[in-house]
Amino acid sequence: MPRRHEPEDIDDFEDSPDAPAPAWRRHLLTAVLAAAALAAGFLIPYVLYLNHQVSERFAALQWQIPTRVYARPLELKPQLAMDAGTLKTELAAAGYQEDEAGERPGSYHADGGRFTIASRGYTDVDGVVPARRIEVTLSGGRVSALRDAATRKSLKAARLDPARIATLYGQRQEERRLVRIEEVPELLVTGLQAVEDRDFAHHHGVDLSGMARAAWVNLLAGEKRQGASTLTQQLARSGLLGIGKEQTWTRKFNEILYALILEARYDKRTILETYLNQVYLGQRGNQAIHGVASGAEFWFGRDLGELSTEQVALLLGLVKGPSYYDPRKHPERALERRNVALSMVHATGLIDDAEYERARKAPLGVTANPGVAAANRFPAYIDLVRRQLANDYPESALQGAGLTVLTGMSPSAQAYAEGAVVRAIEALQTGKRPPLQAGVVVTDVHGGDVLAVVGGRDVADHGFNRAVEARRPVGSLLKPYVYLLALAQPQRWSLASWVEDTPVTVQLSRGRTWSPDNSDRTSHGTVRVVDALAHSYNQATVRIGMQVGPERVAQLIRVLAGLKAEPNPALILGSTDQSPYGMAQLYQFLASGGQVQPLRAVRGVLDPEGRLLKRYDTAPAPAQEGDSIAANLVTVALQHAVSEGTGRRLLSDGLGRLQPAGKTGTSNDGRDSWFAGYTGDHLAVVWMGNDQNAQTGLYGATGAMRVWSGLFSRLPSSPLRVAGKGLDWQWVHPQGSAITDADCPGARRLPFVAGTAPGYLPCAPAYYDPAGGGEGQAQPGQEQGQGQREGGFWRRLFGRDRPAEPPPSQPATPPAP
Repeated sequence: MPRRHEPEDIDDFEDSPDAPAPAWRRHLLTAVLAAAALAAGFLIPYVLYLNHQVSERFAALQWQIPTRVYARPLELKPQLAMDAGTLKTELAAAGYQEDEAGERPGSYHADGGRFTIASRGYTDVDGVVPARRIEVTLSGGRVSALRDAATRKSLKAARLDPARIATLYGQRQEERRLVRIEEVPELLVTGLQAVEDRDFAHHHGVDLSGMARAAWVNLLAGEKRQGASTLTQQLARSGLLGIGKEQTWTRKFNEILYALILEARYDKRTILETYLNQVYLGQRGNQAIHGVASGAEFWFGRDLGELSTEQVALLLGLVKGPSYYDPRKHPERALERRNVALSMVHATGLIDDAEYERARKAPLGVTANPGVAAANRFPAYIDLVRRQLANDYPESALQGAGLTVLTGMSPSAQAYAEGAVVRAIEALQTGKRPPLQAGVVVTDVHGGDVLAVVGGRDVADHGFNRAVEARRPVGSLLKPYVYLLALAQPQRWSLASWVEDTPVTVQLSRGRTWSPDNSDRTSHGTVRVVDALAHSYNQATVRIGMQVGPERVAQLIRVLAGLKAEPNPALILGSTDQSPYGMAQLYQFLASGGQVQPLRAVRGVLDPEGRLLKRYDTAPAPAQEGDSIAANLVTVALQHAVSEGTGRRLLSDGLGRLQPAGKTGTSNDGRDSWFAGYTGDHLAVVWMGNDQNAQTGLYGATGAMRVWSGLFSRLPSSPLRVAGKGLDWQWVHPQGSAITDADCPGARRLPFVAGTAPGYLPCAPAYYDPAGGGEGQAQPGQEQGQGQREGGFWRRLFGRDRPAEPPPSQPATPPAP
């Protein structure tokens, strides 16, 4: 029996003729071990590297959330000036949709003048404003009734959530609104898994059974019908973790590794919530829409909680391809995809048969225009917002910071102002007239909110903001402040006082003189102060202005509006360059009845969690009595300017119902046309001219006032009624300054500062002696006014103990040059 060979070493084994290819086995084993070692040596560090990437990018996830800028909330209250068209404009701007009941938040129903509105909750500067359903009744251009729709109780006021007017992005133009998973409708959360990843709750990042199922479906269809990526894989490749979109084996390999790591590190809730905030759902220009909350707003103009079943299904369907299934561009594709999503949701039992059939028959429900606001639809207004925030929030601190900026903009006032500019320029841009431009500022006279800003004829232009930056000669727009200073001395001046509108010469420095003329090249003789301002007589104004002093005029506009001007005689007739915004700040004093109200475009700023960071809408101090009296006297004169003076065209435009006060302004050679006017609720200052300072041939009444008229023909506003303490309304003798009987022919009813009205004069011309003095001189034995009632601003400006100057004995004229 042959002896069995047992190799003692490797050489013996290899030399044995009975051994089975030992060299091959050894090489194979070596290669396998080497490959395994190499793979392990590469894969382990690579996985550790990816794990580190996940830790940095996901664990400390920081999206760039855009800062959102909102208009003011519409506050409805009984007797508020409002009409149905304007209320619909406000609701449309805030994304409200009209339906048959107005029950769902963000919807309303209109039945003639009766509105049922279901508001959304929101956070304002003073805290959370809850959602509520209200009934608003409009009648006679006002809110006649306001009730809670549930309790039927009358309400003193109700605020509606504001419209978004701009978005300030960071480096990425991504529209995103973060939500917690509890804020997402259950149908959307569970439906997403039904449509995109049925085994999401059980797999560990990669679904092998899903891959097999997708492969089988695609094989039977002969094309790719179903994907196999899990929600975790989709999240990994969404760009969140830096994976590219190219279809390569390397990308797919990285995607799988990332998904496995994500599932190992984080729970399902965290992954799903992140997906809901990251998923890409559409595009508007260079503005990418991410997250289900922004998707709901973009496609339906609604919050997540307001979506119907069919809208949720369309949102789920869009996950597969927002561009391919774009319901605005490809409604047939979108409808088919929505119904596929509906069938999947129905198959898993999330909706019953009846709801499934109803939803299948429903329209897509997509808004015609994207619900998400453009980055900056109102560039002139947002420019003012940026300027007012600059001291507290640098530009870099605003963009992509997730802040909420609450402004004072009124969407309806902005829309009407823009429309008025466009219509007026189209009508006036004729013949050889140079290209016209305009600037408009509209404010709330009660609190100083800036309601609208128009920076030029192209209202969407992001360039030069003429409302804020253009400084042009204001002309007669400054005259009311000359008269304001005079009327603040009631022992010398009243609206009934007489002044000479005759040629006047003012001595200047270096032997020069100044002899201004009236715009109509005519002197009008002896006129009342109220008429001198109403008709904008230059010569009369210069006489008064030289008595109050140009330096006081310069000081006044600096104190009231921060405006700088040279205190020379020409300032009396408006020889100073100012912006529409600057003049709006100046006129706010008159329009508010004597309050020093700093204009504000920003009401407040909230952090990403809705906490108040800074509030700007503090109430202004009440007007001092002396300030209020003087402002109201000028307002009465400016109402005369509309009823019978330079602004009387407003009456033929049908605006007499508002009893507005207004002043025209025109610079030399018709280069600049101005109008500043106010009602009981609103002030608007309008400039119209040419960027190259060319002659336009327009006066204040033929250019800027046309824009003002177009605005207030549509904007609901209360009539201007001059009221307040300290005024004594009397009938003034037609031929003198004394008071007389109401039935005296030609008598005029004018206000005096209480205690300063002149004595009584019977209605008989024999008592009047023009040569004896027309400046409010009482007849012998009759009571003279009781001195000056100064207070507040005036004492601060001119000195509390300044002695009163003696009244002139003749119609007011400046000292001889």
